[in-house]
Amino acid sequence: MNLSAIPAFQDNYIWLLTHAGRAWVVDPGEASPVLSELARQQLVLEGILITHHHGDHTGGVPELLAEFAQVRVYGPANEALRFDYHPLQEGATIEIFDTAVEIIDVPGHTAGHIAYWLNPSSQSPILFCGDTLFSGGCGRLFEGTAAQMHESLQKLASRAPQTRVCCAHEYTLSNLRFAAAVEPENTALQAHIQQCEAQRAQGLSTLPSSIDIELKINPFLRCAEPEVVASAAARAGKPLAAPSEVLGTLREWKNAF
Repeated sequence: MNLSAIPAFQDNYIWLLTHAGRAWVVDPGEASPVLSELARQQLVLEGILITHHHGDHTGGVPELLAEFAQVRVYGPANEALRFDYHPLQEGATIEIFDTAVEIIDVPGHTAGHIAYWLNPSSQSPILFCGDTLFSGGCGRLFEGTAAQMHESLQKLASRAPQTRVCCAHEYTLSNLRFAAAVEPENTALQAHIQQCEAQRAQGLSTLPSSIDIELKINPFLRCAEPEVVASAAARAGKPLAAPSEVLGTLREWKNAF
């Protein structure tokens, strides 16, 4: 099973899984780059995974369905999509190329957001997390609460450390600048910033990240760390009792950063 990313719009990634001439795509916000890549590799589209309802993750589906009539489309059971699909929620599993895919409910960015986790044979696990977990950050709380987002992120953080984190946007450098403001003494973060800046300077993606990396550098996964708590409390101007309060303060701070 091969994993790659198809750039879309200004900073989206449409993730592509391929095997033996067949392909699955994740969150195709537009069809044209997907169709170009399928043609370039001479692939037949077999399935589509959707994490949440936003247009930059779903907009290309109708055109792809028109081109590949037998495509299976999966998406969140607790959100409405503008095309026919198989609804999924936590506890369900599907198969891609004979590999089981677990569904994880991760509300916060949207009310019904889901993530997909799979563990291909002889490879590191893969997490398609949409706009819930970003490298160095998390999604805005458009429909959910800070408590929901904190719980969702903890679910993802508990996955195997070597899990490849395949989020849907190249937001890494801006997220890391914010992370450095929250946790300026984090040496692992400073080293990661240098690495990611070098990658972007060469026109390379910073993704996928890994759960192990994110646990070391992402403030939204580090809401119990003393320096993160202190920075959030200083921003809020009051003590913060729970990690979800820390996350909520960080998210509001990031919105204005």
